Amino acid sequence: LGLTAFCKTTGGKGLHVVTPLLTTGTNAVNWDQGKMFAQAVSAQMADDSPGKYLIKMTKKLRTGRIFIDYLRNDEKSTAVAPLSPRARPGAPVSMPLTWSQVRAGLEPKRFTIKTALAQIAKAKPWLDYEDGARPLKSAIQNLVG
Repeated sequence: LGLTAFCKTTGGKGLHVVTPLLTTGTNAVNWDQGKMFAQAVSAQMADDSPGKYLIKMTKKLRTGRIFIDYLRNDEKSTAVAPLSPRARPGAPVSMPLTWSQVRAGLEPKRFTIKTALAQIAKAKPWLDYEDGARPLKSAIQNLVG
């Protein structure tokens, strides 16, 4: 769809896929448009691969599949910022990742305030984050054809 994707742990057991957006001037979109876009992309993924993904929050349906929570794309929703520690045992950190780090067996809770700096020094994730900003309007047009 023309967007650049980055990944980070949540500081819990999940992952967030993040994309930097150009959202000013002629690129401006509102929160409702952004949320509808996230819902449409998520629904398309779930429709294309129902054995892998789902968008229904019901926990009993999630076994063996990835829950895509598009509902967090809302101006009232929050997410933990990259490198922020969580108030949980072991002080896990919301860790920016390179895509090569995202693989089966990844344990997001292994990134803690004790391990985060060494990980950042070694992997250099999100180095080109700002260069990845793209207009959401173009992605919406790409989605609807």
